[in-house]
Amino acid sequence: MDIDGCAVRVVDAPRVASVRERMPADQDLADTAEVFALLSDPGRLRLLMALLDGELCVCDLAAVSGMKESAASHALRLLRAHRVVTARRSGRMAYYRLADAHVRMLLDLALAHIEHTEAVHPEREL
Repeated sequence: MDIDGCAVRVVDAPRVASVRERMPADQDLADTAEVFALLSDPGRLRLLMALLDGELCVCDLAAVSGMKESAASHALRLLRAHRVVTARRSGRMAYYRLADAHVRMLLDLALAHIEHTEAVHPEREL
């Protein structure tokens, strides 16, 4: 017997209806998934963590993240295109910062979650 199998199609119809009503639109879900995909890359995440303390130029971001300037620049372009960071130009220099408080909140919550839980990674050796 499959323990995860459903014997009936819907068990709690009112709750299913309620959840369906408040489910975000497909495009909103796709956009949110893209933001999480951006945050899933350790290099881009390192850049964002560096920006928690405020604005930095590409050169400094590359240095703090251990990335080459071209790689940092490419990652920052992606983050900017998805409105995760914003840029300010001063002459030939570009300075980046987190786009808004929501991005900071996402990062702060992710860090808080990791700090109080012990993740199980079956793909990693113990």
